[in-house]
Amino acid sequence: MNDARMDDVPRIERLIAMAERLAAALEADIAALKAGRPREMKSLSPEIQRLCALYGREAQNFDIRIAKSAPLSLRQRFIAATAKFREVLMLHGRMLNRVKNASEGMIQAIAREVERMNQTSRVYGPKPGQAAKPAGAMIFNKVI
Repeated sequence: MNDARMDDVPRIERLIAMAERLAAALEADIAALKAGRPREMKSLSPEIQRLCALYGREAQNFDIRIAKSAPLSLRQRFIAATAKFREVLMLHGRMLNRVKNASEGMIQAIAREVERMNQTSRVYGPKPGQAAKPAGAMIFNKVI
């Protein structure tokens, strides 16, 4: 091995370790979402947020030629770790999207029911009053 490839081995090892750690955090998030406890998601911690930013910078500056010149066993570990990370990331995204759609649907259903219950009854007379516009689902959304 030449000197350039020897310097790249720790970099690949670092990327593998970060990808494995992020995949483990995302798997914990998926388990928390399935259990109905989104507040227990690991990806919300500042440490994992910093790790995501660091991984993003490392991956952005990573050249594929570095991986191609790595020893076979290291290259296989790198490919396996990144494939698993991608798979878990896709599943995590789908889970978050499902939870978001379900919670938004519940908020909208609650808002519609509150609007229905608070509707004024029709008054018969020469000039019926102008009904106030409903505030909508935004009032019931605690996130915003």
